[in-house]
Amino acid sequence: MNHFAEPVAVLSRKGVERILHGHPWVYRSDVATPPRAAGGDVVVLLDGRGRFQGKAFWSERSQIAIRLLTRNEEPVDDDFFARRIASAAGLRRRAFGQETLWRAVHGESDLLPGLVADRYGDVGVIQTLVPGTERRKELLATLLSRELGLRAVLERNDVRVRELEGLPQVKGPVLGQDPGPVEVREGAVRFRLDLLAGQKTGSFLDQRENHLRAGEYAHGRALDCFSYAGGFALQMAQRADEVVAVEMQPGAAAMLRENAALNGAANVRVEEKNAFDFLRDESDRGRTWDTIVLDPPAFAKNKTSVDAARRGYKEVNLRAFQSLNEGGVLVTASCSYHVSAEAFEELVRDAAHDAGRAVQVLERRGAGRDHPERLGMPESRYLKCLVLRVP
Repeated sequence: MNHFAEPVAVLSRKGVERILHGHPWVYRSDVATPPRAAGGDVVVLLDGRGRFQGKAFWSERSQIAIRLLTRNEEPVDDDFFARRIASAAGLRRRAFGQETLWRAVHGESDLLPGLVADRYGDVGVIQTLVPGTERRKELLATLLSRELGLRAVLERNDVRVRELEGLPQVKGPVLGQDPGPVEVREGAVRFRLDLLAGQKTGSFLDQRENHLRAGEYAHGRALDCFSYAGGFALQMAQRADEVVAVEMQPGAAAMLRENAALNGAANVRVEEKNAFDFLRDESDRGRTWDTIVLDPPAFAKNKTSVDAARRGYKEVNLRAFQSLNEGGVLVTASCSYHVSAEAFEELVRDAAHDAGRAVQVLERRGAGRDHPERLGMPESRYLKCLVLRVP
């Protein structure tokens, strides 16, 4: 008999080793004795000798059956989640001071698996990606609202990963009312965003600090491919003579034009085209640039698409190197976890070689400080960003 109030899951030796090595996930095949629990319940983890290993969310449907919450024998109650949210918010306040545009909770990296929470001023947007957080959605929204002083918390649970857990696709207010478009700032640049209609939770906050850095390097004629709402383009417009922003989605292109007008960025021109086609045409015509940004969507969404993704990344980078002037800067990114940092740098190197260009590495960057990586969890290191220069 055990003395725990929660259901018990007994892990295999391999499952225990994963936790001991810092990974918060245990796969179903490494659960020796499943708990008598419903999806989203908190379960106690024991090894084969009955020793306590932690507490976790239990998933009935996903192959990731265990998502670790704590290694301590402590209650997982409302106060537990309040402490975790306060800790996560404290990190962002120390990093960003009075700024109010940041990811407030970054899932497993903030010890809150299955929860993403982004702050857009006084509006929060959450994603509850597993039954454990879905069942506590209202509680988590309330705790975030109290911690951050939010007037509304929206959910963007229209993401396919929820289907692995048998959860529906939904979006809308959880607390308060839909505020409509909100205005935020990245440095000196203003953006108007539709949090319920835009990509992810309304914007690509993981690139926010890279947006600012690209603006510092920008000069001359600048090109921003896969521009979305203009995060890179509008930062570059502050220093570049002219910026061409390429975006093929009509809704995003319209938002980009609105944001350029909002900032009085008359030197930004939006091209509503496929970035691959645009780069090829520009390269074939011999047109050159002083600054280029490549921030494509994830080409490799799973292991089976890695080869095609590598070809795509190499193609766009090859075209960029062919089009860079001497002294030109290329900011190139990949958000595909299945293409490692080493593999991404290798294919960028191959593209430079094929283009016959010598290249300097100025910076190797990743997601911003509000998207911390979790040591022992390679999946949390997904965004790669290289700042390169052709001397």
